[in-house]
Amino acid sequence: MANRHLSRSIVLQSLFEWDFCQKNSKEAHDIFVRNAKEFAPGMSDFSFMENLVKGVLEKQKDIDLIIEKAAPDWPIAKISIIDRNILRIGLFELLFADRTQVPPKVAINEAIELSKTFGGETSSKFVNGVLGAVYKELGEPGKDETSKGKTAGPVPVQYLGGAVVFARDKDDIYLALVHDVFGRWTLSKGKIEEGENIEEGTIREIKEELGIDIKIKEKLGDNEYVAYHPEKGKMKKHVTYFLAESKFVDLIPEKKGGLDDVRWFKLSDILDLNFYNDILPLITKAINILVKKDDQSSKRAVS
Repeated sequence: MANRHLSRSIVLQSLFEWDFCQKNSKEAHDIFVRNAKEFAPGMSDFSFMENLVKGVLEKQKDIDLIIEKAAPDWPIAKISIIDRNILRIGLFELLFADRTQVPPKVAINEAIELSKTFGGETSSKFVNGVLGAVYKELGEPGKDETSKGKTAGPVPVQYLGGAVVFARDKDDIYLALVHDVFGRWTLSKGKIEEGENIEEGTIREIKEELGIDIKIKEKLGDNEYVAYHPEKGKMKKHVTYFLAESKFVDLIPEKKGGLDDVRWFKLSDILDLNFYNDILPLITKAINILVKKDDQSSKRAVS
């Protein structure tokens, strides 16, 4: 077994004990030192292991938010202790480590190998899915590519509803946007319950996520993307987006992982923001509709 792989295994065992016993950071370091002495006496890679443990603990909150963003239907507490700590190690190395020392593909592959050794039957697929999703969001090669291979069977589809929410205040138009842990501004959306009308479900989800009431004006379009579930594996998310109006009131964000800010933006400031490639066309379409309607209203007022 290569030294670095053994080192990560010891780190994982230490984080597992820390997490399972709900210890603090100092106790986690003590656990690691004990494990390192027992399982790798005289090993020259001690500093690598120590820095990895320290880094994961320092970035744990940020990493856990990213896990919940990449696996939105799987709260961190419901992920097995082994799987979530493998993900923490993999994401720390993927996002925060020196890439000259740990290239992204090495970080992902090492995490997958840990999941095969220590995880359950579906662990490696789940870890691969989450880390792969984050890797693509980082803008690495292959970000816009889709798989050309055949799937083992039909991919389950989950339906969601979202909206470009606008409000008027005096002469200005504002859009309500949410900010995620990947540093992108995006649209509020949520899962449509079984048997629920998609427009009613969208209104309910926007209320829960932004704390405001909306009136749907028209449909803007549909997007699809892939998410990963530790038991169900790959899932296709189908989102229907609407243009919706609200009063210009304070936004009250829902407390959940993956989002760290909600805010109103004037139309003039919107296109300077950092959006996902599949969200920008929807926002652009919404802005064109709103501007066109305002122009028509102005012409009627003049005549």
